[in-house]
Formats: sequence, structure tokens, C-alpha cells
Amino acid sequence: MKEDRFVLITGLSGSGKTCVSRFLEDIGYYCIDNLPVKLIPILVDFWARKEVEIEKIALVIDIREKGFTKKFPEVLKVVQKKIDPTLVFLDASDTTLIKRYSESRRPHPLSPKKSIAEVIEDERKSLAEIREIADEVIDTSSMDISQLKGFLARRFLRGKGKVMKVVILSFGYKYGLPLDSDLVFDMRCLPNPFYIDRLREKTGKTKSVSNYIFKFDETHSFVKELFHFLDEMMPRFANEGKGHLTISMGCTGGKHRSVVIADEVAHHLKANGYKTTVYHRDIQK
Repeated sequence: MKEDRFVLITGLSGSGKTCVSRFLEDIGYYCIDNLPVKLIPILVDFWARKEVEIEKIALVIDIREKGFTKKFPEVLKVVQKKIDPTLVFLDASDTTLIKRYSESRRPHPLSPKKSIAEVIEDERKSLAEIREIADEVIDTSSMDISQLKGFLARRFLRGKGKVMKVVILSFGYKYGLPLDSDLVFDMRCLPNPFYIDRLREKTGKTKSVSNYIFKFDETHSFVKELFHFLDEMMPRFANEGKGHLTISMGCTGGKHRSVVIADEVAHHLKANGYKTTVYHRDIQK
């Protein structure tokens, strides 16, 4: 099994190369689209000698480059004398590719003077040799984007732990919902320290505020149910290949309840192996 630190992605136009590139970028690869083939050995030299601070690289290379089918096998042999790259070839049935081009209404990168079916047939024949030397052929005919990401997650993340990056964001509803939220939870159902004179000017980062919120049974019940929901859903998001997840916790002003619960959730997720960052958007307002 190859190490997968240097991945070359190629295949038929419309087979999902862009989706694969974006997924790999989300899990930490430095991705380059359409790098001229003759420049690959130069990049490999820099990377192998650690002259660039890049741990993992993924290159999307395909028939958009003139002379690609002739130059690439020769360049690959040169590269393989220096490193052991993984060559991934993406494929799909003619029917699937025709449907995708029809839905996207984008032109095929090859000759516009032929029908889509004819161009796909030409491209398939041109890439046959490269397909044969690929380390892995992925047929995306029966996959939508979500299914493809799930397949890639199982393929590239096996045994590597939870790499999905999670942002826990506390906010105040009076200042508006965070637009980049994937999940939003409302803390306004919990006891509000704002109405306690000694706590009003403090924030959820102080022990006295946290102790006040957690002295109520409903808070413990709420947090227990929230943890149960996240424990069920987080692996599903990860298995779908989601690289980033933003979970927002809101209360009226974003200063007390949302801050306390956001910190609790972050601690829980970190304890379960997720890379988690906490941001209290409105704590100083």
C-alpha cells in the first residue's frame, strides 16, 4: 500500500476530479490544478528535499494540457525513480458523463465540433494507457457528491483518526445568526445569569457564571441530550467526508449561556478525538 503523501489525480472529464481535489484539500493536502506535466519532476525535487513546507500534495492533471497523453507516462517514470506517488484515475460511464454535461451545460475541454458522446469516446481511447498504469481506478458512475466524499473518506482516512475540523461558535441572537453555521443550538431555554446582579457584567468564562447555569437540573439534562445528539451525528458527518463543521451556540446576548455551553461542547468533542476550536463571537459586546 502506497503512502498517499503525493497523489496524482487524473481521468475522464466530468468524472469528479474537482470534487476529489477539494476533498483532499479539506483533509490537509496542498492541491494544484492543471500543473503542466513537465513541471511535476521539478515540484517533486523540491518536495522530496523538503525545500517546500508541504506535507502532502495532490495534483490534478488531465487532457486539458496539449500532448498530455504522450508526455505524462514519460514524466511518471521519471517521478517514480524519486518518490512513490499514488496515481488515481477517475472514470464514469458514457451515460453518466453525458448526463453530467447536460445538467451542468459546461463545454467539454476537447473539440467543440463533435457531439458530447463522440468527444467522450475519443477521450476514453486517449486515456486508456494511463488508466492501465493507475494505482487505483475509481468509477463514480453511481455516486453523487456526498457518496463520493464518503468513499474518499473511507479510502484516505482509514486508521488516521478523526480529521474533521470543528469550530464551536458562541453568539448572541440580538447580533444575528452566524452565516457559516452547519448546526445551530438555542441556549435561551436555559436559566439566564443576566438577571442576577452579581453575574450580569461577567461572562461565561467565569466560574461563578458557569456554576450558576449548571446548578439547575434542566441544564444537565439539556447538555446530556446535546452530547448524545452530537455523538450520534459527528461520525456521520465525518463519514460523508466533511472537512469542516461549524456548530453555533446562541443565547440572547452571546455573553453567558452560549459561552458556557460552547466550552462544554468543545471539551466533550476534544475528549472524543475531534480537532476543535472555540470562538466566542459576541462575548465582549
